[in-house]
Amino acid sequence: MDIVLLHRNLRIKDNEALYYGSQNQKYLVIYLFDKDYWNSNGKSSIQFQFAYDCLVSLNNELKELRSNIHIFEGNLYSLQEWIIRNYPKANIHFNHSTDIDYFRSQLNSFKQFFNAHDQFHTYSDHGIQLDNFDRDNWSKHWHKIMDQPLKLNPKANLHWLDVDIPTLNKFDPKIKDHTPLNMQIQKGGSLEADRLLDSFLFERCEGYSKKMSSPIDAENSCSRLSPHIAFGSISIRQIYQKLTDFFPVSNHKSDLNSFRKRLYWHCHFIQKLETEPELEFNSMHSMCDELRPNFDSEIVERWIQGKTGFPFLDACILYLKEYGWINFRMRAMIMSFASYNLWQPWQKTSPLLAKLFVDYEPGIHISQVQMQSGVTGINLPRIYSVSKQSMDHDINADWIKRVIPELQSSDSESIHYANLGKQYIEPITDLRKSSKAAREKIWSIRSDVKFKNIAKKVYLKHGSRMRRRTA
Repeated sequence: MDIVLLHRNLRIKDNEALYYGSQNQKYLVIYLFDKDYWNSNGKSSIQFQFAYDCLVSLNNELKELRSNIHIFEGNLYSLQEWIIRNYPKANIHFNHSTDIDYFRSQLNSFKQFFNAHDQFHTYSDHGIQLDNFDRDNWSKHWHKIMDQPLKLNPKANLHWLDVDIPTLNKFDPKIKDHTPLNMQIQKGGSLEADRLLDSFLFERCEGYSKKMSSPIDAENSCSRLSPHIAFGSISIRQIYQKLTDFFPVSNHKSDLNSFRKRLYWHCHFIQKLETEPELEFNSMHSMCDELRPNFDSEIVERWIQGKTGFPFLDACILYLKEYGWINFRMRAMIMSFASYNLWQPWQKTSPLLAKLFVDYEPGIHISQVQMQSGVTGINLPRIYSVSKQSMDHDINADWIKRVIPELQSSDSESIHYANLGKQYIEPITDLRKSSKAAREKIWSIRSDVKFKNIAKKVYLKHGSRMRRRTA
């Protein structure tokens, strides 16, 4: 018996665990539904909604192979007991996942038990290098992984298994109770991922390298593949190879080259959390955890609800709360504002923001949060000016007014500078003064010799050594 344990690689193609787990053609595909996991650090029901779409899509494809997905409700500890009781000699196949501590700690225990009996088989994912990798050669190895042939469809199941676990269809009403009803999030599934990739490569990529900075243009000009990559309805390798094949005939090579770099950076950031799991809770530079000792729940609540009094910032958060997505630069600005202008600890604000993202990928989110909070020690502090971003990306405030209709009659200059009087919420802070204070605090600690010595060690562990690769 082979058991394929699904977590976030919810696709049929280029799925190594499913491919190798199906070779004996007697296999059971299990998805673990753990309610506590979806309530853990940064996880939320909107992310589960996307995962559910992916499960339905994958289940439909598996039916053609005389297989289906069985949902096991519980945690990894209870699943371990179930396997021991029902299939004690089963080989378990699993695509590695760099995830939050709640899942990681259970997975380590689960793996340790079955590894002792040579029953657990782990396959890499996202180009993440699991063993004693060499950071200096990480980029080289990543490209080798991306160039490897795709593992195509798994084999059909010759032994239809009647096991005492509800199938996806029988389980449908129960897990649907955990999905949101009031958001317009992207639809999951491999068919949708393929459609997005094609439309991006053939049409939407034009102007990508510039348009991705604007919350208005990015909605259509970005690939919009991020949640599909996070939940694995398409693999990074599939995207990379299709991009490589199409690149020579594209009329937008500069834009596609920019996109290709971001595939690399995606994996580079996840590798940080894989290498140092403590980053979920601790700053990359140890001295930075002392920077923001105080937490103001009232201020943070106004921030996460989009009620800061700065229209552009509020519009970005409100847009995010409705669609579960916003472009990277606006994510950076939202986090920068919380960490610098409000001077709140990232450990408190990070999970609240993560819950709003359909594409929450802990390795990327946590690394970026720390960068935008100035606590990595190896990235220069960058304090975004909300007013400047507002003018740069929405000069006439048309987008802001669409998201916040009560500002329809306000002039654009007053909106950009949050000088609206009783027409809008009073600003939560003084941008100029708070930015100046934050800059002074950050640079005072960075000038310390001890700080610089620790920063060097951080770079050796996590710094990129990316080599330019021509098309």
